[in-house]
Amino acid sequence: MTLLGELDHSGELADIGGAPFLHTLVQAVPTVANAARYAQLVADMARRRRVIDLGIQLAHSDADPAVVAHLAGELTDTTSGVDRHSWAPPIPFGVGGELPSFPVEVLPAWLGDYVAAVATATQTPPDLAGMLAFAVLATVAAGAVEVQPRPGWREPLCLFVAVGMEAGTRKSSVFSALTRPVADFERQQAAAALPSITETLTLRRIAEQTAAHAEAAASKAPIDQQEERQAEAIARAAEAANLIVPPMPRWLVDDATSEALAGLLGTYGRIALLSPEGDVFDQMAGRYNQGAGPNLGVYLKGHAGDLLKVDRRGRPSEYVQRPCLTIGLTVQPEVLQGLASRPGFRGRGLLARFLYSLPSSLVGHRQPGAAPVPEPVADRYTLELRTLAASLTDSASDDPTVLTLDPPAGELLLDLERDLEPRLAAGNGDLAHLAGWAAKLAGATCRLGALLHLARHLRDGWNRPIGADTVAAAIRLADYLTEHARAVFDLMGADPLVDDARWLLDWIARTSQAQFSRRDAHQAARSRFRKATDLEPALALLEEHGYLRRLDADPPGPKGGRPPSPRFLVNPLPHNSEPSQLTEPHSRTGSVGSVGFEFRSDTSGSPR
Repeated sequence: MTLLGELDHSGELADIGGAPFLHTLVQAVPTVANAARYAQLVADMARRRRVIDLGIQLAHSDADPAVVAHLAGELTDTTSGVDRHSWAPPIPFGVGGELPSFPVEVLPAWLGDYVAAVATATQTPPDLAGMLAFAVLATVAAGAVEVQPRPGWREPLCLFVAVGMEAGTRKSSVFSALTRPVADFERQQAAAALPSITETLTLRRIAEQTAAHAEAAASKAPIDQQEERQAEAIARAAEAANLIVPPMPRWLVDDATSEALAGLLGTYGRIALLSPEGDVFDQMAGRYNQGAGPNLGVYLKGHAGDLLKVDRRGRPSEYVQRPCLTIGLTVQPEVLQGLASRPGFRGRGLLARFLYSLPSSLVGHRQPGAAPVPEPVADRYTLELRTLAASLTDSASDDPTVLTLDPPAGELLLDLERDLEPRLAAGNGDLAHLAGWAAKLAGATCRLGALLHLARHLRDGWNRPIGADTVAAAIRLADYLTEHARAVFDLMGADPLVDDARWLLDWIARTSQAQFSRRDAHQAARSRFRKATDLEPALALLEEHGYLRRLDADPPGPKGGRPPSPRFLVNPLPHNSEPSQLTEPHSRTGSVGSVGFEFRSDTSGSPR
């Protein structure tokens, strides 16, 4: 029954003005069918009132530039139909996607099981233990073995490894778990060598005293006996000189200046600098010799195996034919971020020699009470590592053993080199901005492959060629390292485009820009960008990452005036991670304990 029918039936329709008036009333009342239209009217009226309010505030505001800029930005958002709720938080540079996880499966069973178990027990990403595992393998093998991918090309097996993780992520616990067996082996070797060293040292002192007495006697001998006494003194001095006191076995160091490292390399030929902190970079930069600047030669030559001259006080200079320096560090990402500004670090190629890893933090996703490392897994890691070390230290020759690649492995390496070379091309290569690092990737892959080969064949790896499956595993590691190197060099500002974008972000923050034109930005950066159009790549990158939103270009000026310049709105949401603060890659969901690493029970030490 309708209202019109009811009023007509009761005789009241004429009293209210009849059917035409009732129709007018119905049309004047809002209904659900017209809700969208009425909502738009309300929104338009609210926006107009807000524009009036902001205009009044601008007219009565003081001269504080920050207040004026804030009001102008809000007025811009209001008049353009944009508000803070329509923006998403900007994506920091270098974290547009999740970085790959360390491929634990490429490791042989004895090593992979231990890496997985340590990661679970400490609730840390497996990247940390995995990268340190390679630093430990290099500590054991470097100097004793080299790899020859092709005739005329040799690589030592030393590595420079740097893992970036924040404080409080249990770096030290993982570091200790991976390096303790090497430190224990070093102590055992020193204890075993001590009696022989003591005996030789005692005989040397006796011989030196005898030589001194003979020399004194020769100097006081009568003329007719001088020749005989001189020959005796010379013979006794030669005997003393031939008694060489062997140095105490030494594998590790955790804090040494470049001069001290040179001395250690002169004594041992190889040494590993392993430290859970980033102070090593201060030593490289010349912390104790700031006037002379950094002495990077020992690090560069120690990585490449180039001839190293060691000057010793009071003794003739020594030459180390094949110095082998391994470095393994766990540092905070902020330390990595500041490396590019260190004098000589980038220009002389030091940064290009490191293999980087920037794993995601599991803080906030860790499982309390995680299972400790199973004792059999830890015991096997210690036993196999010592087996490898012993097999490589018993060689009677001072020359390193040379590993070669079998033909299929050599073809895989060539394929990697062919794929890599175009990516280094300036202008269009995706690795052009880190070409110095990527140019060494093939050599690093050979080193990793040789270390994997020795770890897979603990007792006789030095006596067989490296196979294609091992080189394929090393190439997987190279792919992993490339993505992490991109992220680390991005943090360092190695990519000029990202560096330009960060400069613009800094200018926006310093000047409290709410919106600006390309011409405005060019006026502020004429020394950096020769033409206004040179800003386009950096502006486009900021758009892609959600820092800016492009508006219509300014209306053209009068005939003959300047062409229009595009305008940009600035994301009003906080930019917490750029340009000065560091944001790690997006954390992976879950924790190590939920990943489900499996321990294998085979004891063959064969590859997976």
